[in-house]
Amino acid sequence: MTDLTLTRDLRSAPEKVFEFITRTPHLLTWWGPEGMHISEHALSFETTGPWMSVMTNAAGQNYKVSGQVTHVDPPHSIGFTWAWHDENDRRGVESHVTIKLVPAQNGGTRVELNHVDLPDDESAKNHQQGWSSTLNKLQKLAD
Repeated sequence: MTDLTLTRDLRSAPEKVFEFITRTPHLLTWWGPEGMHISEHALSFETTGPWMSVMTNAAGQNYKVSGQVTHVDPPHSIGFTWAWHDENDRRGVESHVTIKLVPAQNGGTRVELNHVDLPDDESAKNHQQGWSSTLNKLQKLAD
């Protein structure tokens, strides 16, 4: 299994960043890599429980991912499981994501995203690209 860690420094306070990460109207504006939109979802990170989203690219290809929100600790962190679905809607290998918000001395926030238990290096590389692009969107909106 392979793990991935990404960070972003935002100028906004942890409380504001946490709202953008967890509240559905905000979440839908940054969730998924650049060039993707959310075409279907049951997406809220405000409480524990199931979630899912379908990301659609410009060519109309759909990518479904789902999991369980495992913890919500405002405004410090959230955690959720993650598994892609195949073309027959079967869930694949499950991994776990934690997004931690650390207050910065300048009043901003360091976002630390950890995605653990990825099946191999190729999967980690793909997720690193996807999460980097997704965090770019979050930074633009919540900064």
